[in-house]
Parts: sequence; structure tokens; C-alpha cells
Amino acid sequence: MRQERIDLLIQRGRLLERISMQRAQLARDAQPISSGLQTADSIVAGLRSTTRYLQDHPHVVGATVAVLVVLRPQRVWRWGKRAFFAWRTWHLLRQKIAAL
Repeated sequence: MRQERIDLLIQRGRLLERISMQRAQLARDAQPISSGLQTADSIVAGLRSTTRYLQDHPHVVGATVAVLVVLRPQRVWRWGKRAFFAWRTWHLLRQKIAAL
């Protein structure tokens, strides 16, 4: 009985060592995707904060819907495209300036 217990403890130690090595290997293998996962986490956090803000401020949603109803959809679409291109240009300029 005592020898069986010792054998089990030795086997347990080997298994724990093997688990530790596998965790280290997994951490090394997952390193390249960590930046992508961080980006995804920040996007999810941004969506959650936006949702929380809109739930706390329903008048913003109402005002946006009213603007969309009053203005023609074509005009809203045109201004939306302009705003997107302006934002993208600003973002690219910030990246280039930061690289210098």
C-alpha cells in the first residue's frame, strides 16, 4: 500500500512537470497572436462602453434618429463618407508622425 502511494506521488509530480512544460510551450506559441487578441479586447471594451453610454443617454439616440429623419438619407450618407475619410486621414497622419 505504501509503495503504491509513493508511485502515485511520483506519477503526480511527473504529470505536474509535464503540465508546466505544456503551459510554457502554449505561452510561446500564442505570443504572435497576443497583439490581435489585445486589439479585439479593446474593441469589445469600446463597444461595451458605447452601449453603456447610449443606455445612460437615450436622448442622444433620439436626436440621431431625428436628424436622420429630417435630413435626406443621401445627404447623411455623403457626410458620413466625408467624416470617415477625414477620420482615416487623421489616423494615418498620426501614425506617420508617431513613426518619425
